[in-house]
Amino acid sequence: MKIEEEIKQSSFKDAYQKVYINTVFTANWLQQRQSGLFKPFGITLPQFNVLRILRGQHPKPATVNLIIERMLDKTSNASRIVDKLEAKELVTRKQCPADRRTVDILITDKGLKLLKQMDGLVGAEQLGIRNLTPEEANQLSDLLDKIRS
Repeated sequence: MKIEEEIKQSSFKDAYQKVYINTVFTANWLQQRQSGLFKPFGITLPQFNVLRILRGQHPKPATVNLIIERMLDKTSNASRIVDKLEAKELVTRKQCPADRRTVDILITDKGLKLLKQMDGLVGAEQLGIRNLTPEEANQLSDLLDKIRS
């Protein structure tokens, strides 16, 4: 559906305003769709992001600073997210033996199993991204990179 129909606005100041509004709307739309997919698993989008970061590091530990650097949502409170994941037994936290000021964070087997279970359910197909051709997906990715540069 076109952005004009989605937000019931027939005209925009210019093409830049339209693309800005469309980008913000689509980002929120994607987040809502993902949240709906995550709900049955009892985790949030930021928690999923942290688990995927930790799986990428596995079996090496990560620090909170490393997690913050790699998070998609830089406004999320990584320490609080790790606390919640630890309470769910999806991660463990231990003092680093080499540096007592550092805390090592590791994904647990339970966390790895949860991500494996979610891998088949949380993907581009469910989020409408497969409506794009591979060429269109590459072009959109390049354009989004260009906006941020």
